[in-house]
Amino acid sequence: MIEIRKTKPAELDCLMDIFEQAKRIMRKDDNMKQWTGGYPTDKIIRKDIADGNSYVCLNENREIIGTFAFIRGNDPTYARIYEGEWLEDTLPYGVIHRLASTEDSKGVAAACLQWRYEQIQNLRADTHRDNRILQHILKKHGFRYCGIIYLLNGDERLAFQKIEQS
Repeated sequence: MIEIRKTKPAELDCLMDIFEQAKRIMRKDDNMKQWTGGYPTDKIIRKDIADGNSYVCLNENREIIGTFAFIRGNDPTYARIYEGEWLEDTLPYGVIHRLASTEDSKGVAAACLQWRYEQIQNLRADTHRDNRILQHILKKHGFRYCGIIYLLNGDERLAFQKIEQS
């Protein structure tokens, strides 16, 4: 069973290590272009923590095995979608960013997604075209591909959405 709680500021170094492990996982799967140039930086993660948007995933031994940012509300990069459309574009939504796990952990993404469904039923996510692992996980959990969005720096991302019916 994986427990999820808010990240504590003292856990920054642990999270940065998890991001490095996640990058190794990506590179092994031929995803060579995502999370390059030092991304995510400790400045970004510190802001996630300070804003109350950073969460950790703990295993049964209470060790941190994963992390993600969960943000409620409009994401400016989701304001325009190309080559498609959102499944629903009027209800409030939550977004997951920077989902990462240790190289030897299992079930972090599933636990994260289940936890989010309990927070809000309209969820959006995006990922790099080369991130086949996350695309598979999103589709497995009922997310549907909606189109292409562009990050503030101009980078393309594939956009997904899931709406849980209550």
